[in-house]
Amino acid sequence: MSLAAVILAAGKGVRMESDLPKVFHKVLGKPLLQYVIETVQKLSPETICIVVGYKKEDIQEYFKDYPVKFAKQDEQLGTGHAVLQAQPCLKDFKGEILVLNGDMPLIKEATLKNLVDFHRKHKSSATVLTAKVDEPGAFGRVIRNKEGRIEKIVEKKDATPAELKINEVNTGTFCFNAEQLFKALQKVTPENAQKEYYITDTIALLKSEGQPVFAYQTGDEREAIGVNTKDELKSLEQDMARG
Repeated sequence: MSLAAVILAAGKGVRMESDLPKVFHKVLGKPLLQYVIETVQKLSPETICIVVGYKKEDIQEYFKDYPVKFAKQDEQLGTGHAVLQAQPCLKDFKGEILVLNGDMPLIKEATLKNLVDFHRKHKSSATVLTAKVDEPGAFGRVIRNKEGRIEKIVEKKDATPAELKINEVNTGTFCFNAEQLFKALQKVTPENAQKEYYITDTIALLKSEGQPVFAYQTGDEREAIGVNTKDELKSLEQDMARG
């Protein structure tokens, strides 16, 4: 079956206090985004589409010799809006689409492969990669029903005090049925604290339409680590240097 990947790399990363695009900051001599691209390449996807925005020319120039396509998100209107910009890259594509953040260099090939295999085995419309973490912080919380099935993902700024206590979080990595993904994204609205179009809203949307939606939990919470500040970048580099 066909596989494609959409990697989100449009953000400026304001808290990095730098002129560089967030995914362009280097860890052990390589941009964060390069780690993600190289891991995804190991799955031999039909297409890899990088969604760029802030200083897009720099990213396009650096990766010009890589077998990737680029989609542009000129306005930062959220993750759902970002993925929608990738639709022309994936015209007529009928398989599964992996969606990942470009600032997660610790994501493993085996985890992505297991996520895709799980998604296919369960004939899922959407499968989110989750992790149990000690400090949920800014991560979106995974809400499950009494049967243990995923109901929705709630972003931190929209969560109730009870939901904030949940320590199973969205890693920002998903596997979708291509057709269902783009249908659902057309219905996402910016009715939230950030006034953004969240890709996470597709989970509850698909669920409400009776589509099969699942969560696959990684055993290694380090894979969920993204980078938002220079301190986090330094900590990540130290972690990776230790192996």
